[in-house]
Amino acid sequence: MSFQPVVPFGGIAGWQFLKRTMDTQRAAFDAAPSRQRDLDYFRQNIGKVTTAEQLVDDRRLLSVALGAFGLGDDINSKAFIRKVLEEGTLDRGALANKLTDSRYREFSAAFGFGNGVLPRTARSGFADEIGGAYLRRQFEMGVGESDQTMRLALTLERELPGIASRDVGDDTKWLTVMGNPPLRQVFETAMGLPQSFGALDLDRQLVEFRERGERLFGLSSFADLADPGKQEDLMRVFLARAQISGGFGQGAGPTSPALQLLQSASGGSPVSFF
Repeated sequence: MSFQPVVPFGGIAGWQFLKRTMDTQRAAFDAAPSRQRDLDYFRQNIGKVTTAEQLVDDRRLLSVALGAFGLGDDINSKAFIRKVLEEGTLDRGALANKLTDSRYREFSAAFGFGNGVLPRTARSGFADEIGGAYLRRQFEMGVGESDQTMRLALTLERELPGIASRDVGDDTKWLTVMGNPPLRQVFETAMGLPQSFGALDLDRQLVEFRERGERLFGLSSFADLADPGKQEDLMRVFLARAQISGGFGQGAGPTSPALQLLQSASGGSPVSFF
């Protein structure tokens, strides 16, 4: 029986426990024979793949490839995945660039089948790069089986530094978050945005994200989130709000640590919503 990640309690305390035990839990999780067999197969065969068709026709290879980008649920959508890969990312009209979910662009760009050059599959270190991402995502999924909020927290920790430090415009960074479903959920939760928020016009959503980022976290630009202190602030408020919303089955009464944290962040008053 393979090891299953353990998160014995929720909220900030649960996150601290997970971080404290991460190395041990990751080592036990990664060592599962089934995962090691999949990775060995990927390492031995991905270098032989030169077309998107070859990749989607090999279910074992495709499982690792999709899993590395959190797209494992698309394993049976072979025609769709092939099109995403074959059209690449250089053409603005390519399918990957039209999709709201930015993970498809990252997936297509990583393999490089449709970008007018040789694919990256045979490059030195490519198999280890994708394999490492696959293991990390699989661990996050395992954590999610115990606590979905902790899985989202791990996603934030993995993705946020890279987005914040990218050499692109501020709007592009916000749009990247808006186009990544797990990250978007973290920001919407941390900012206290209602479920109906996603129905607003995209430009209105962008304005709201920017304004709340400044008001709640003191962000003059998204690049401020490259600061580990700002990242920690966002993480703690996300976990606190998730706890208040009942994600951990705990109340949020006047003495709730989560509620006290939010009141402290807003100068002692409840944080205003819409």
